[in-house]
Amino acid sequence: MRRITIKHLETVVAVAESGTIAAAAEVLNVTAAALTSRIKLLEDDVGVALFDRAGGRLRLTTAGQEVVNIATRVDLLLAELKARLSAHKDKNAGRVTIGVASTAKYFAPRLIAAFARGHPRTEIAVTVGNRAAIIAALREQAVDLALMGFPPAEIPVKSEIFGPHPQVIIAPPDHPLVNRPGVERAELRHEAFIVREEGSGTRRNFDLFFEGLTMQEARVHIEIGSNETVKQAVMAGLGVTLISAHTIEAEVADGRLAILDVVGMPIVRQWFVVRPAARELSPAARAMWDYVLADGRGFLPKMALPVG
Repeated sequence: MRRITIKHLETVVAVAESGTIAAAAEVLNVTAAALTSRIKLLEDDVGVALFDRAGGRLRLTTAGQEVVNIATRVDLLLAELKARLSAHKDKNAGRVTIGVASTAKYFAPRLIAAFARGHPRTEIAVTVGNRAAIIAALREQAVDLALMGFPPAEIPVKSEIFGPHPQVIIAPPDHPLVNRPGVERAELRHEAFIVREEGSGTRRNFDLFFEGLTMQEARVHIEIGSNETVKQAVMAGLGVTLISAHTIEAEVADGRLAILDVVGMPIVRQWFVVRPAARELSPAARAMWDYVLADGRGFLPKMALPVG
């Protein structure tokens, strides 16, 4: 393994993505003979084939996929190194990568924009996804930090709370339970519920709230992978839903959606800023982390909620 270089890793990735030596050579701006030599050298060094050469195209073997996985991690580490060196040169510069859970996207842009105004030489990259996607980014250390609901238990992370995260049940404004005080949870068993997809934090809250309740009718009527589409479906009269109160501020204010006064609601969860436990924060990422803890609560939507 002593002869492996970053160029060898780049070669394997390029060939895997392009499918042929010739196409990869164009991407890397080198000769096909040079790429062939690199791959042969690497395969001789590790003692296993990295590509299946049958059928006229090169396809990764299991060992080749391991090389691609490591190459991806190396790219991330080099990007982190570049950011850290930049930060040493200019304490106000650097790069921060932030994962934003899809439910947090209703306030996160304002928070990030305010931080950016105070740190104009900091480059910020934002990835938005559901809970499963953000956990994957934390696992692969593809982000410096993430804004999300409860932190994952399946991977080692460090986390701190920066504000409350209420969950409510909403319905179209003409729904018969709107303005009814103290709706019991059991009264909802006949409602057609629109729920988020498996893997989302909102879906987990839904399952926990209705756990143990015998539903006389199927409570999952429609399953949708977007808060925006869920809200549109409720406004269209297709059902009711449990959702983060921080996603519905505008629609409730203008009367397009109504919050039901359900006993046990709102469920108050928390917003967390989370980072991989094994990854030390760069000066720029530390500044972002500290900013979220100091000022993040002020960017959360403020709504009057019924207390069931």
